[in-house]
Amino acid sequence: MDTSRIGRRIAYWRERRGFTQTDFGRHMGQTKRWVQDLEGGKRQTDPRLSVLVRAAEVLRIPLEQLLSDSPPEPAAVSAPPVEALAVVDALYRPVSEDAQTPTPDYLRRRLLYACEAFQACHYAALARELPALIAGAEQAAQHAPVDRACEARGLLSRVYQLVTSYLHKYGAATVIQAALAADRALAAAERSGDAVQVGAASRRIAKSLVYQQRPQAAVDFATAAARRLEGDLQARGPLGLSTLGMLYLSAALAASSQERTAARVGSASGFVDEADDVADRQGSDMNEDWTMFGPTNVVLHRVDMLVRFEDGWSALEAADDLDAEAVGNLTKERRAGLHVSKARASLLTRRKEQAARELLEADALAPEEVEGRPDAVELVQDVVGATAAPGRDLRALAERCGLRA
Repeated sequence: MDTSRIGRRIAYWRERRGFTQTDFGRHMGQTKRWVQDLEGGKRQTDPRLSVLVRAAEVLRIPLEQLLSDSPPEPAAVSAPPVEALAVVDALYRPVSEDAQTPTPDYLRRRLLYACEAFQACHYAALARELPALIAGAEQAAQHAPVDRACEARGLLSRVYQLVTSYLHKYGAATVIQAALAADRALAAAERSGDAVQVGAASRRIAKSLVYQQRPQAAVDFATAAARRLEGDLQARGPLGLSTLGMLYLSAALAASSQERTAARVGSASGFVDEADDVADRQGSDMNEDWTMFGPTNVVLHRVDMLVRFEDGWSALEAADDLDAEAVGNLTKERRAGLHVSKARASLLTRRKEQAARELLEADALAPEEVEGRPDAVELVQDVVGATAAPGRDLRALAERCGLRA
């Protein structure tokens, strides 16, 4: 057995989890020097299986990841909440021929409420609205008179876009259903002929491709949509510019979902720069079509991109450029997301106390954005695991996330 390769794998996963050698040694019941020797392949000729089993437990990876360089197995999928399953069921329910067709004004009012619930991170309330919205929008699109058919299809697309964004909150557990909703959103948008709806639905497709582990396809799709729709979107003023800018940001996050290389970092940064140019033309932060797009949101995405590339120091430096007042004017969903990104960056740079503070701030602002999302729960677990003596508040957060602290 090549012990040096095992040591390098342990070092790689230790750093991914934000552990110092001292931290990892403490979890293993050993000293920092012991860890240094283990990672250097000097601990012993053939590490005991019990040592590797314990190391895999501490690092929360399959034992096989320490024994070979094969790609990691997909993470275990946790079940989404019951209310999310009701939304999933609604996707497969046929349209009732007997139900009364809701008016466009009624649907717009319910969609307005649902979009506000999403941006406030009230996902349970949103989930209660979505099944009826799906059924009503489908019914309205099927029975719309010819002169209002495009409007009805645009509304239907917007409903499915919201369903897609909601289901993406639960990660792998709902990736198939989110892809279905995204496809329906784009089909309805194309039939509406509305460039804004086509662009907005296209970025849901791009994000769905990322969740399907096809990030390069997502980059290609988002950039192709941006190039194809650019002229029509620019002609629509702030609404169109917001849509165009978000397409570039979608391409950036897709590019940063791949393994880090100099070329990919340059490509992702270039997409963020293009979005920044669009934001400059728009002039300020706006919530056109619920995008919250503008100069501040561009910086938020730059932070997220750098975190995805595991460049914690650069991510925190980018976050320092944010104007506190501008951030305060963003939606709860975006502000909580920023705290989570800064928590990840802090853990990458081994600022564990700061990571804990950021998570607690995110949870105080939007509990459902932290306690109900698998990726956020995993981050809480990482921060707790990297902290020698988690504080009372962090332990309480872990318990609310269903973790042992």
